[in-house]
Amino acid sequence: MITRKSKREIEKMQAAGDLLVKTHKEIAKMIRPGITTMEIDAFVEDFLTKNGATPEQKGYNGYEYATCASINDEICHGFPRNEKLKDGDIVTIDMVVNIDGGLADSAWTYAVGNVDEKGKHLMAVTKESLYKGIEQAQVGNRIGDIGHAIQTFAEAEGFSVVRDFTGHGIGPTLHEDPHIPHFGLPNKGMRLKEGMVITIEPMINEGDWRSKMDSNGWTARTVDKGRSAQYEHTIVITKDGPLIITDQD
Repeated sequence: MITRKSKREIEKMQAAGDLLVKTHKEIAKMIRPGITTMEIDAFVEDFLTKNGATPEQKGYNGYEYATCASINDEICHGFPRNEKLKDGDIVTIDMVVNIDGGLADSAWTYAVGNVDEKGKHLMAVTKESLYKGIEQAQVGNRIGDIGHAIQTFAEAEGFSVVRDFTGHGIGPTLHEDPHIPHFGLPNKGMRLKEGMVITIEPMINEGDWRSKMDSNGWTARTVDKGRSAQYEHTIVITKDGPLIITDQD
């Protein structure tokens, strides 16, 4: 069932989004060769707790961590670990913040030290593809318009779009209908209505779009070991256009 959120619900989600943005900005200061994603995860949980929030991912379907930390060829749902990040890595930190039942969800890919030009281009295209999708998140548009904008842009730049994981509705639970694919045809799918809250979170690969699952049952990675990047925002559909409640700017 798809729910349209009330003004009060959106205000609570915005509060969660504001804290999530602050958390990502702190992570950006921490990212460097030699730090571990387990250290980042511990920081996030402590920072959220001190600010009256909880990490919604922790305990979700048995997931044990406050964040997902996906490195290089890991597409999503990478476990935080004690392995040190290396110069040239790219790492996506994904988290969901809960403040008084209001949820916000955002992932960001970070460059660790000196990343090569192709890696920088992958990150730039992935980030731009997110905003191409958000431009289509308008009342009266269809879900397919979002995916088509992302796919058209990313593939024109020589990259591929992951099919196995999508954006989703959010609030008051983590994953709600509708699914928001990052590929597809224009003018197809459900129409977007005022008050819907969704995530758009394209995962873009250097090579093949297909994924394979690690033995932990959570972490997805590329089949050809190509790198993957992801950027994600939580968006409210409003009559005045998309409202990004996790906007870092």
